Amino acid sequence: MTRAIKKTTMNDTLAAPEKGPDGGSPEFSPQQLPLALELRPALGRADFMVADCNREAVSWIDHWPDWPVPAFCLYGPRGSGKSHLAEVWRARSAALSVSGHDLVGANPDVLLGDATGLVIEDADLGLDETVCFHLYNMLKERGGHLLMTAQQPPARWKVDLPDLKSRLGAALVCEISPPDDDLMVGLLIKLFADRQMAPSPQIIAYILPRIERSFVALTDLVAAIDRQALAQKRAVTLPLVRSVMDAQ
Repeated sequence: MTRAIKKTTMNDTLAAPEKGPDGGSPEFSPQQLPLALELRPALGRADFMVADCNREAVSWIDHWPDWPVPAFCLYGPRGSGKSHLAEVWRARSAALSVSGHDLVGANPDVLLGDATGLVIEDADLGLDETVCFHLYNMLKERGGHLLMTAQQPPARWKVDLPDLKSRLGAALVCEISPPDDDLMVGLLIKLFADRQMAPSPQIIAYILPRIERSFVALTDLVAAIDRQALAQKRAVTLPLVRSVMDAQ
């Protein structure tokens, strides 16, 4: 099955709906899909969508290199966009990027080289505390910066080294919340467009209230819809989407 590529723009959706009758989440109709998003170039990666749930984190990235302290931690649930935003900063700052596990037994001088920026992904899943402590000090001495991503804030990490604990306690800390309605719509449209699919407003409206509010869940669903559409050699229709979601 071959698809024609259709560019989807932010103007393909309309204004945000009012609250539902119980004052809770809005009930979306096909003519009322919320999308009040700013699109930002992600320096070689897909556009990073800015919404209320990540706006503060984006603001701190924008303020670099004028951070008041050497270290910044972005935390939030898996798939909330932490790594994407960290990559935006890495590309902008020419920083290195490693995972927390990469620090185990590493030589800080060899790992960092002459870099003045470092991203440590999944920093709360296990760090070589001594190596991390030396990397922090090296970056500070060079006037550089350290950006860490995690699912929990540093205060909840299991850190035994007092000197490292005190430095983490002084770091900038910012939470990225799960996607709000605006971002959910934007992400859905983008994920479908990445696979050369152009879902109708009815499909978006059907998916929104029936899916976990996470980027991972959206990614998995769109991939499943794509596989089913290709297997059946069908266009993406509401009955097809309904059958995929019912099977999950």
